[in-house]
Amino acid sequence: MQTRKVLIATKTYPSISTRYRETVCTAGILLSDDEKPQQWIRIYPIPFRYMDYDKRYPRWSIIRAEISKDEKDSRLESFRANHSTIEIIRKIDTSNNWQERKSLLLPLKFDSIKQIKEENKSLGIIKPQSIKKYYCKPTEREWQPKQQAVLDQLDLFEESIDLEKIPYQFGYEFTDEAGEKHKYSISDWEIMQLYRNCRDNSQASNLVAKEQESLEKVKQKLEGFITDKDLHFIVGNLKNHRNSFMIIGLFYPQIVQLEQLSLF
Repeated sequence: MQTRKVLIATKTYPSISTRYRETVCTAGILLSDDEKPQQWIRIYPIPFRYMDYDKRYPRWSIIRAEISKDEKDSRLESFRANHSTIEIIRKIDTSNNWQERKSLLLPLKFDSIKQIKEENKSLGIIKPQSIKKYYCKPTEREWQPKQQAVLDQLDLFEESIDLEKIPYQFGYEFTDEAGEKHKYSISDWEIMQLYRNCRDNSQASNLVAKEQESLEKVKQKLEGFITDKDLHFIVGNLKNHRNSFMIIGLFYPQIVQLEQLSLF
């Protein structure tokens, strides 16, 4: 293993794993010692909610940790980390319209999903040419039987932290810069937490009304990104389905308005 610096660009909502119990996929940028961006990196599996508090890195933090290539995953960006070595160095703020964040992510931007595939990559950031619409659809309210069995086993043998199944899927339909149309779901933990926070803070009288109110607020937020922000998608594919991509993180600095110079 090598000790390296990594910028944490996004984390996916936790998922249940029969092998690893509960895991989070972290995506970010592998940095040089002087913090120059080198390549996209995926760190998996991460038992995030079960790690010590001082190891639970926030989004947009630069961490130092021992990492090594995941020999069981042939995707070039896939690494494993020694969780006990994680050290949070600092967090990058949004000053100067996300300038430092841009300087680390955008040099590694791709034009399209096609380009990502052609370069044999599985992870990257793209800017959609146009976004047709945001969408939301209901999904299963309960975990699959195998997943529930893992949760039940955790309850028996160790202290578990309840993991809620989010009964909705959020996503965008868009066209990338190669002119190809896509419909991708969003697995960004921040968006799932936005839904939960809106629902839990709702003053509505019943669960149905609370959920509908929270769904409307999520819709307003994600549709607002389309018109008000310079929206980019951090995308990644699936280990066993290399052609299937999803949005694993949203990058949304303000739109830069170029000042028109007057001739007079």
